[in-house]
Formats: sequence, structure tokens, C-alpha cells
Amino acid sequence: MALGARGWRPLPPPLFLLLLWVTGQAAPVAGLGLGPDGELQIERRFVPDECPRTVRSGDFVRYHYVGTFPDGQKFDSSYDRDSTFNVFVGKGQLITGMDQALIGMCVNERRFVKIPPKLAYGSEGVSGVIPPDSVLHFDVLLMDIWNSEDQVQIHTYFKPPSCPRTIQVSDFVRYHYNGTFLDGTLFDSSHNRMKTYDTYVGIGWLIPGMDKGLLGMCVGEKRIITIPPFLAYGEDGDGKDIPGQASLVFDVALLDLHNPKDSISIENKVVPENCERISQSGDFLRYHYNATLLDGTLFDSSYSRNRTFDTYIGQGYVIPGMDEGLLGVCIGEKRRIVVPPHLGYGEEGRGNIPGSAVLVFDIHVIDFHNPADSISITSHYKPPDCSVLSKKGDYLKYHYNASLLDGTLLDSTWNLGKTYNIVLGSGQVVLGMDMGLREMCVGEKRTVIIPPHLGYGEAGVDGEVPGSAVLVFDIELLELVAGLPEGYMFIWNGEVSPNLFDEIDKDGNGEVLLEEFSEYIHAQVASGKGKLAPGFDAELIVKNMFTNQDRNGDGKVTAEEFKLKDQEAKHDEL
Repeated sequence: MALGARGWRPLPPPLFLLLLWVTGQAAPVAGLGLGPDGELQIERRFVPDECPRTVRSGDFVRYHYVGTFPDGQKFDSSYDRDSTFNVFVGKGQLITGMDQALIGMCVNERRFVKIPPKLAYGSEGVSGVIPPDSVLHFDVLLMDIWNSEDQVQIHTYFKPPSCPRTIQVSDFVRYHYNGTFLDGTLFDSSHNRMKTYDTYVGIGWLIPGMDKGLLGMCVGEKRIITIPPFLAYGEDGDGKDIPGQASLVFDVALLDLHNPKDSISIENKVVPENCERISQSGDFLRYHYNATLLDGTLFDSSYSRNRTFDTYIGQGYVIPGMDEGLLGVCIGEKRRIVVPPHLGYGEEGRGNIPGSAVLVFDIHVIDFHNPADSISITSHYKPPDCSVLSKKGDYLKYHYNASLLDGTLLDSTWNLGKTYNIVLGSGQVVLGMDMGLREMCVGEKRTVIIPPHLGYGEAGVDGEVPGSAVLVFDIELLELVAGLPEGYMFIWNGEVSPNLFDEIDKDGNGEVLLEEFSEYIHAQVASGKGKLAPGFDAELIVKNMFTNQDRNGDGKVTAEEFKLKDQEAKHDEL
């Protein structure tokens, strides 16, 4: 036991009782400052600006001191033992002068106390340590005050405007803290470790005072929790950084909160008025998102990559919370999905996502489709006479606007000022467009929606069409030139001359060259007697026809080689 405490030395019982009786007769301190000779004298050498409480009789205090005689000779010091002196005030555990000198002190206050013999160890002194009738000087620094009636003290100094949920018993929380003693000495900090403290609340994982002090907090709230030692680490401390009987002050910022029983929560931000279809398990979605922690910290964003996130839903391709949260959305919808960690990345986390973190996804659905989808056709206008319908092999001229499902314009022939021209069924457009242009009449206007597997697929078109994008074409058919029967590139509009080879072989040498063949075919087309397949290069068709007739490849066709289409079904010729 240190000097300043009753019975510092193992004194004989009669003397100990005598000292109690003698010192117990001292008059109380009249006031702070220097008093008359023979009385307790107190000099307040430092008083902190803030003093929320002062020592009262019955309080328990922790303080450092240096004890000296008037000549400056030191007889004791708590600093030498590297431990505060811990004691109740006003309960006879101290010499009377010290009991009185501590009353009214603030934490971090420093007092110089001069105690006369009658309020110290009197005429007996302490053999070998304190001479009889000694005046004692104590330089005291108060470190801690608490009372057995104290409770946890909570001071909230920041509370977010929105507080949809507060900590309840059995919740799991993630928070940052600075832990200090009452004098401000830092003993621990999650900030220094750059890692939150993650724990359940109210089930005994924390010291009792912290269990109580965290209840009712909102995510984003900041509060100071002051805990007396009997609700903290008690008489023994933690055996490392926290001494026995220490009051603890925690400056806490709550980052995250969930309960193991939580499911996802969904908040619809924008729902389009027209929602013809909602997403289902097995659909393929393209969506943008910002992903944050509950405290608003951004950890990922598809916008920053300038590319949607594309995935199947309900198939385990994404975390369970998102698999569930993406069901039932409309194209164009914006919603917030809050995912508890057991439906997110769990206790381990991933990358820059901390373990046990609640995740917040603000999503914008761009489009979705199902692999079983076919094209969708909506006709907006048909002319009164709509009897001639497009078919495979027809040559079509049409205008279109091409966009994504969210309305983003990709291309427009109207903007270019010229039509798009194709032969239907020839592979000149994506399969979905080929299907969407069939059975259409001139003047008709329709919208064709094409799923990606009938469009540009997973790859898309670099810089033009995103991968896995559903495409929307608004089409107007302007011209239709009927094609030839399937398998033909040239047909006769009338009877075929029985002397066809001789007519082509104008010089009568029994051999037809490409020039003669081409001149004759073009003459038949010009006169209306024959027709080439529309939409293709006429010279290339004629050359292919000639090559098919030139069976031995010598650059000329003889009467023996020459055959009509019905005579040689394998070739698209005459």
C-alpha cells in the first residue's frame, strides 16, 4: 500500500487504531488555496477546461502522486511503481488530509497538497519512513473517478438525418472506436489497425458496459460511451493495456448493422409506368449499379467501367442476395437492394469488401431476356392494300431506328438519309432482323424486338452494340422487289428458245466465251425476257452462271457442256 493510505506500513493494531482516531478529528478543509499554518493547504496547479464531474465522498479514484518532505526529499511515488494509487475517498482508507484534499478534484487536475502532521501520521510517524510530526507534501494528478452507483454514460454527438434501424440485442455490428481512459490516454484504436471491430451485441461477447452502450445506435451515428470499471474489466483490468479499476471511454462510429435473421430489403426508387414484363429466374439481365457499404463507402461501380453487369439470375451466378433482389424488376426500373452478409460475401468478405459487411446496391435495369425468347413483332400501321408480303429472296428497301431497350439510340437510316437494302433470307442481316422483316407489306410500320441470341450475341459489336443486348428496331418498309424462286439466280419470263445455245453463239464457232454469254443475258434482262435475282451484283451472277456451264474450266462453253436448270439441278444457272 502506498503512502497517503491508512496503514501504509504494517503498524501494530493499537497504534493503527490511534491514528484513525487522531486523524479522524481533523477539521474539514475551509477552501482551496493556501490556508493558515497548521491547516491543510491546497494549491490547484492545473485545472482542465472541461470538468464534467468532481470527486465526492464515496467515489473511487485513481491518481498518481509524488510524496516529499518540506526539504524536497522524496519518500514515495506512484510513478516509481508505474501504477496509479486506487482507493475509495471518504471511507477511512486514506490519511484524513488526503481524504479531504481529493474532494472536488477533476480528472486531469493537478494539486499540490501540504498536509500537517495532525492530518497525516501525527506524532508517531512511521518508523524508518515518516519521522514524527512530519509535514507531508503531495503532488497529485487525478486520473479517474467513478462511483459504485454509476451507470454507462452515453453522449451522442452526431446522428444521421435518416435512422431506419437501431441496434437491438443479438444484432451483429461493425464499428470503429478509439478507447481512452478518463484522462484521455489512448489504450486502443480500431482506426490504427485500419479494421473495424465486428461483434454481436447483447449476448456476452463484449464487456457489459459496451453491450449496453451500443444499443439504440444508428448506422452513421457517433457517440461517446463512458463505462465504469465494474461494467468493464473490473479490479484486475485486462492484464495488458487496461489497469484495474479503470473507467473506459469509447468514441464509437457505427458503420454496419444486421441480424442473422435478416433477409434482403428492397426499396423501389423508379418503376416505369409501362412494365409489360418482369424478370424471372433464368432470365439474363444487363444492369448498372453502384455498390456501397452501409456507411456509404463505395466499393464498386459498373458506371466507372462504362459497362453494364450482365448475368443470369436465379442460377447462382451472383451472390444469393442479388439473385433474389433482381427478381421481379422491370426494364428501366431503379431499385435499392440491401444485402446482409450471410446473403453476400459472409464473414470473410472479398477484395475491398470487409468481412461481415452489409452491402447496398443501387441498380438500374437496362434490359433482360430469356434464352428461350424469340423475336417480338408489333405492327403499328398497315396500308389498306397489304396483299403482297415479303418472303425469302425478296429485295427490300427500308428505314429503321435501332435502339436498346432503355431507349439508347444505336443507329438510324433516317439520320443517314438513305434506306437499308437487303435480300431477305440471304444472311445479310442478323437472324432476328431477317425474321422480323418477313410477311411485311410495303408501307407497313412495325417494331421488332430481338433478343441477343438472335442479334449480336454475347460479343456485341465493338463500340456500337453492347454484348448480350436486346435490340429494338422501328421499321418502315418502302420498297419490295419480288425475288426468284429458291435456288435460282436467273429465270426466263417466257418460253425458252429451243436454239438457245446457237442464239448465244453469235459467231457460230461452236464455242461461247464469257463476253458473248454476258452480252446475251443482259440483253434478255433488258428486253424483259429474263430476270436476274434482285439485290445482288449482276456481273457476279452472270460470271457464276458461265462458270457453272464451263464444266471443264477451259474458259469457254460448248454445246455438249451447255445445260438448262431443269437439266442440271445442282447449279443455279439457266
